[in-house]
Amino acid sequence: MATALGSIAEIERELGAQRVDSESGQTMQRTSVMTHLAWVPEQWVEAAEDVLSGLAERHPSRTIVLVPDPDAEDALEASVEVDCYPVGEHRKVSMETIRLKLCGKRVQAPASVVEPLLLPDLPVFLRWRGLPPFGEQPFEQLVDTVDRLIVDSTEWPDLLVSYGQLAGIFHRVVVSDIAWARTSRWRAQLATLWPGIRDVKQIRVTGTEAQAHLLAGWLRSRLGRSVEVEHVPSDRLVGVEIDGKPAPFPPGDRPAAADLLSEELDRFDRDRVYEEAVASAAA
Repeated sequence: MATALGSIAEIERELGAQRVDSESGQTMQRTSVMTHLAWVPEQWVEAAEDVLSGLAERHPSRTIVLVPDPDAEDALEASVEVDCYPVGEHRKVSMETIRLKLCGKRVQAPASVVEPLLLPDLPVFLRWRGLPPFGEQPFEQLVDTVDRLIVDSTEWPDLLVSYGQLAGIFHRVVVSDIAWARTSRWRAQLATLWPGIRDVKQIRVTGTEAQAHLLAGWLRSRLGRSVEVEHVPSDRLVGVEIDGKPAPFPPGDRPAAADLLSEELDRFDRDRVYEEAVASAAA
């Protein structure tokens, strides 16, 4: 059972203790390549844990899972876990996971909790589950703390308003959207239809609402003019029609959630095409 911890000092001590190899008694070398923050409201915890478990060997990191509980009494409840994975015959990589439950007023000041735990000179990624509360203290603090924000706009309501708010922070932080990543095969396939696609007037997308708006926004931004969008609900992107004609289905398999997040953790530069697609979707 994980030890309950209530301060940053206790967290650091527990990390140090768990890095000691039980067989040799030697301290294992930290092999982190980043600090990975995850803001995970209670309803997203199970899904987030499933995805994180698939990242360990590909992205050894210090992962800090933040679970907000604003209705609880003011407190910080933490647990620590250090896992090691063999790489080759004589080498291991380690992954540190710090789970922090932010209770009561602690929800409003997450940066003060995570900043002492960030690994120096390494990039900091923030995966935000659900719709970010644009303009509110927890989100604003963490955006100013990290190098990259990763969202999945499939999880958002009121998409067009939310895309407008998201576009408003592009100048502050590099943004990745897993919903956008899930359209990559279709964007590549649609691009092969050029120049016939340059006169498109309407796109009909069978997929999530986010995928429909992002594909339409992408076409508008590339063509520099209006393109109507019709959305046919589906939990995955399974079809696109251009002015009533079905586009060929793209090759390849639909990537898993952990694979998509892993790919986003390998990227550091701004995606200007995505930013323009979001702006065009919100316009």
